[in-house]
Amino acid sequence: MSPELKLPLSVGTVLISIGIGGLVVWAAIREREASLRCAPGLIAKGPRCCGEGQRLLGDTCVDTPTDCPTHMQRVSRAVHMGCVAPATRVQIPGGRMEIGPSDWEAEGVVHARVLDVAPFAIDAFEVTAQRWNSCVARGLCKGKLDEEPGRPVTDVTPTQAGDLCRADGGRLPSSDEWLFAAAGAQGRKFPWGNTGLVCRRAVFGRVLGPCGTNARGPELTGTMPDGATPEGVFDLSGNVAEWTREADGTYVARGGSFRSRGAAELKSWSLERLEESGTPEGFRAPHIGFRCVYP
Repeated sequence: MSPELKLPLSVGTVLISIGIGGLVVWAAIREREASLRCAPGLIAKGPRCCGEGQRLLGDTCVDTPTDCPTHMQRVSRAVHMGCVAPATRVQIPGGRMEIGPSDWEAEGVVHARVLDVAPFAIDAFEVTAQRWNSCVARGLCKGKLDEEPGRPVTDVTPTQAGDLCRADGGRLPSSDEWLFAAAGAQGRKFPWGNTGLVCRRAVFGRVLGPCGTNARGPELTGTMPDGATPEGVFDLSGNVAEWTREADGTYVARGGSFRSRGAAELKSWSLERLEESGTPEGFRAPHIGFRCVYP
């Protein structure tokens, strides 16, 4: 054995203890982070947050919840059971916002310009499966029916999303409206402010970390109250990316999703263009949902 490897027993014991202690601290931090990624009234179940009294079956929270967060409703009808964020709206006063490449991640992505946005209202929460199912049942929307009512509806095209918005007296947001709701007149980097991208503020990093692993879909809408805008709009960063309409009539998805890992995918200005053949009206993806605005 080489001299540098001959450690006194006491020193070796201390190093082993430090190593074990470090693992314990790391595990405690991960456990605490897992609990923080669910709103009060929701319980961490693997990669998901379920209502109290529910269990995780595959990727779905099942059984009737005994309790839900105060900003959600408890639903217990047939197979459609869970905690559901209501279809409430937030008034955005509108105004002027200067947007530009204010940090290095925005270089080449964000072009400096000034937005003048008229007042509008926007859904406080992403459109849920319950709301989508209701539109389908009324014959005003066409598409799949989801069984877990509180998750955001996904895999819908901008055209299908627009059908629901029109049925409820609104439309898909323009990119400028969505940006103004997320960044505000101050031009916030994240919907909640300029710093603090952590697991308790946004549903991200749920597939390959850092906030979870093996997620197969988004979380309940409204799971992250700490990540809401000062005006009270939830999930503009993470969970599902959201359809918006550009000035030239094309569609982009904004805000990142549960599978995003880096800050550049989750900042207020981030966007995703689907590189697919065909027209934008045919685009759909399992990580993209939407919300509506009401001018």
